[in-house]
Amino acid sequence: MVGDDLSGYGVLVTGGGTGIGKACATSLVRNGASVTICGRTEGRLQQAQEEIAKVTGGEGKIQYWLCDVTEEVQVEEAMAAASRFGSGLKGVVANAGGGGALAPYHLQSLEEFTRVLHLNVLGTMLCIKHSVPYLKESGGGSFVGMSSIAGHLTHLWFGAYPAAKAGIEAMIRNAADEFGQASIRFNAVRPGFIATEIMQGVPRDSKTFKSYIDNTPLGDIGTPEDVASLVQFLISSDSRWITGQCINVDGGHSLRRGPQFTEFLIGLTDEEIRGDLKGKD
Repeated sequence: MVGDDLSGYGVLVTGGGTGIGKACATSLVRNGASVTICGRTEGRLQQAQEEIAKVTGGEGKIQYWLCDVTEEVQVEEAMAAASRFGSGLKGVVANAGGGGALAPYHLQSLEEFTRVLHLNVLGTMLCIKHSVPYLKESGGGSFVGMSSIAGHLTHLWFGAYPAAKAGIEAMIRNAADEFGQASIRFNAVRPGFIATEIMQGVPRDSKTFKSYIDNTPLGDIGTPEDVASLVQFLISSDSRWITGQCINVDGGHSLRRGPQFTEFLIGLTDEEIRGDLKGKD
């Protein structure tokens, strides 16, 4: 890819202070885009901005903006800031999201379940809603949603997370159909096990980690840069004829079965996990 392929592009990356979001922002800046990263923690964003500028030499091409993607006014302001920073807004990476407490559905907390849905589904919807006018004004552009292999492959005990990621994919397909005539492309990526800060919580000598490796044909785990390479392609004009797609970046994991997180259900008996009601009134 030509080094200045994204030159002049204003791109917003939500959840851009760490992990996949930070890697996406780094790749986009390196290829000429003017990138705004946003999130809820200013110290983390400021550090990411400084590190991205240092490794890319992209001083003046990276800024941060405080934004909680579940707050509509903040999302609207972040989109405006990203548009001003570049030559209009040409791309959005809706990366902000996350999971919740691990538990069988009959033990899920309504509050926690709702929080995860809001963060992932509502957050992505608000990004779509408030990016479309700017993308139209720029003559079109590319929106990338962050799904997961959990959106289409069972992940036991993950509660709202699989439903939330499947919801993102449904929105992406609908938006691709709705806004194709405006030359706005919508795609999603489905990472598998990616070595981010969050996934450090899975010990490398655990049954859970082994279940990932055993079910991944390439026999390893991915890096944030693996996801960023795909995202950069989808933001760039190289993918001009791709829209409405949900693309796996998982080492082939989705060809097999989901991971086994049962060992993380601390304090639950087998009967509680199964939802056994025997002996209860």
